[in-house]
Amino acid sequence: MAKTPDFTKTMQDMMANFPIDTSSMQEAMKSQTAMGEKFAKIALGAAERSTEISSTWAKDSIARMGELAVVKEEPTDYAKAMSDFASASAEMAAEHMAAFAEVAKKVQMDTVDLMLTAGKDMAADAQKVAEKATRETSAAVKKTTAAAK
Repeated sequence: MAKTPDFTKTMQDMMANFPIDTSSMQEAMKSQTAMGEKFAKIALGAAERSTEISSTWAKDSIARMGELAVVKEEPTDYAKAMSDFASASAEMAAEHMAAFAEVAKKVQMDTVDLMLTAGKDMAADAQKVAEKATRETSAAVKKTTAAAK
């Protein structure tokens, strides 16, 4: 019977003749993970600050509701307590929404800064790779030219 040829050795020889420089891939992976870490820090910082704002807002609202639960002498006192609660709630909402806006603005600024830095780093890396490729190509051309003479 015919035996299926084993191309393992052939493939190994072929791959050995086409060496691949994986250092650029390793560097790209390192830079991507470093960038991911920085993005995660930005996002987690914003989440932490937003949680603090929400918690404070809830505590303030609960404290104000406690004032509504107090027994009043006159029916008009209940209306005044509701009016005061509504005014305080509107004021708290404005303050806390402004705090959320500050968090969003900081995240936006940090993200833009990170992207600009990453762009500069990528441009520098691309220039290094291009220079290396030029040097290697020039060397290969010189070797070929010298061998042809």
